[in-house]
Amino acid sequence: MTGEPTPLVLCVEDEPQIRRFLRIALTNNGYSLIEAASGEEGLAQVAASHPHLVILDLGLPDMDGLEVTRRLREWTQTPIIILSVRGHERDKIAVLDAGADDYLIKPFGMGELLARMRAALRRSAASTKDEVDSIFQMGNIRVDMPHRQVFVNDKAVHLTPIEYKLLGTLIKHAGKVLTHHQLLKEVWGDTYADESHYLRVYMSQLRRKLEENPARPQHFLTEAGVGYRLVVGDSSPESQ
Repeated sequence: MTGEPTPLVLCVEDEPQIRRFLRIALTNNGYSLIEAASGEEGLAQVAASHPHLVILDLGLPDMDGLEVTRRLREWTQTPIIILSVRGHERDKIAVLDAGADDYLIKPFGMGELLARMRAALRRSAASTKDEVDSIFQMGNIRVDMPHRQVFVNDKAVHLTPIEYKLLGTLIKHAGKVLTHHQLLKEVWGDTYADESHYLRVYMSQLRRKLEENPARPQHFLTEAGVGYRLVVGDSSPESQ
């Protein structure tokens, strides 16, 4: 991170040992850290300190992290990464639908957390600058956004309008877990928010057309029971 401002991270976590672990690990990796031990304190810290990213536990003493996420999303798009012992799909889906950017289950690997943080900060920086690259590149896949053209190994690939809209939505949120509900609403509209079979079919078609090995995708990854994530760059491997 040489030459760049030090990112300020807020950790909202009531367990002192986890806060200490994150304090040591994140400061050693070039981040500045501020801490909060409750939801109300976390909300106040975001308003006062304007962190670049929030790491949030769900099980707080005064309110659920889901409520903290909802209240933050009423007025800020600061990236939120959830750390929680709750591994149920319904918990992941609820907090991601509420506006969290990512979700890691405790215990977690610091390398994976750092990769998720870098991805979230990149998205936030691009959004803040209102930059949408005219050419989007990931591996051997190139997307010419103004001309709505897609290339794999410099060969043009035809996508249907729905396939392209799904790809564009994933690119807009690259690195972020998108739930089935979020993708269906954005690509097909509110009427289709529960038609998850549409999503499976079209995601399969995107993989077949764009991935080198559709059976072992490198970019269009499944978050089992939750949704999908478009992986670009240094994100850690996830479930497929």
